[in-house]
Amino acid sequence: MTHPTNPDARLPNPGLPDPHLPGPASLRTEAVNAAHPDLDQLGTADLVQALLDDQRHAVDAARRAGPALGSAADAALPRLRRGGRLLYAGAGTSGRLGVLDATELTPTFSWPPARAVPLIAGGERAIREAVEGAEDDREDGYAALRGVGAGPDDVLIAVAASGTTPWVLGAMQAARESGTLVIGLANNAGTPVLTGADCAVLLDTGPEIISGSTRLKAGTAQKIALNALSSALMVRLGKVYGNLMVDLKATNAKLEARAVRLVQHATGCEEPRARAALVEAGGQVKTAIVALRLGIPADEARARLDAAGGQARAALDAR
Repeated sequence: MTHPTNPDARLPNPGLPDPHLPGPASLRTEAVNAAHPDLDQLGTADLVQALLDDQRHAVDAARRAGPALGSAADAALPRLRRGGRLLYAGAGTSGRLGVLDATELTPTFSWPPARAVPLIAGGERAIREAVEGAEDDREDGYAALRGVGAGPDDVLIAVAASGTTPWVLGAMQAARESGTLVIGLANNAGTPVLTGADCAVLLDTGPEIISGSTRLKAGTAQKIALNALSSALMVRLGKVYGNLMVDLKATNAKLEARAVRLVQHATGCEEPRARAALVEAGGQVKTAIVALRLGIPADEARARLDAAGGQARAALDAR
């Protein structure tokens, strides 16, 4: 397939291995873990403990990636402030983790679903079942990213444990041609997902305790990194006041009760007053807090928040 944005370039044949990509033998995530050669002979309690202990490497890898994640957040913020979207691209476990992260932004931070777009190799069916061969189709990854109309204000988070997944690399190529910021998360150093990204985040988890099963600590490290990155972005975008999730979307009884508690905690008021303020604010926690703290109507509180770019602390300080 020849693409109009790059008529002289052809993507690698999706049915053939890309000779430029590192082979499995050079990837640490594919190496045989020498620590537990007799894993299958352990008693159940020892087996579970060994699996849990190995997960600690995921936390260590994510912590080492902290500076890179911070730089990625800083690079993404101006685009999101201009109205850009968070796009996710991954295959298999990595793709499903992207779907999870994108989906949870709406109830947690009232982030519009249209501005968190998860793309997974094999399409929606791949969320629940393996779609064999989908991850090898680089052209389909390219087409998937092109299909959502990515532009220069958007941010692509490309995730692949191997760092070599052709479908993800196709999405990254389309993103670069569209001027989209590319953040690459991978569990192997020096791989194309990292070298081809604007912001590279290495999650070096090493060989899996069940060799090659990157749904284990490689996936855990990705989950931690995605949580940290998207949550940091939401904090910087004014979705949090102090450490309170003041932009949550109360869509069930549990979240409605949480909204009341958040207003009470932030203002020191009693439950009936918090509930009344939320009703007046149309369920918006942040608006209710500003209204109660400043003793003003909800409409005026909302106007103050709009003028402060949605930042509750700035709206409260601008007296």
